[in-house]
Amino acid sequence: MNKELFFFSLILLGSVFISSISQLLLKKSAQKSYPNKIREYLNPYVIIGYLLFFGCTLISMYALKVVPLSMAPILESFGYVFVAVLGFFFLKEKFTRRQLIGSALIILGIVVYSIGI
Repeated sequence: MNKELFFFSLILLGSVFISSISQLLLKKSAQKSYPNKIREYLNPYVIIGYLLFFGCTLISMYALKVVPLSMAPILESFGYVFVAVLGFFFLKEKFTRRQLIGSALIILGIVVYSIGI
């Protein structure tokens, strides 16, 4: 893998990580109750979460200038691992056996794909 592809792959992974953080913020917001619908959608967690999603879209488009389209879904699957790990640390969610096996399979698939490049 050349340096440019490696660099832009890291940018795409960073975008996936930030997207995972935004999902965490939206889940945190969904766990609260609000006095009305406007407060439900116009609170800091939701606003920041959607702004992060929008920013991630722009970052991903930038990274896809160099990263092949066939490689993007492979790297974006890391989002499932990131969300599970972030949920464990910040939302105190427990890892289930299925999550551990699924995360291991995702990482194994990424490694197998990377070896083939």
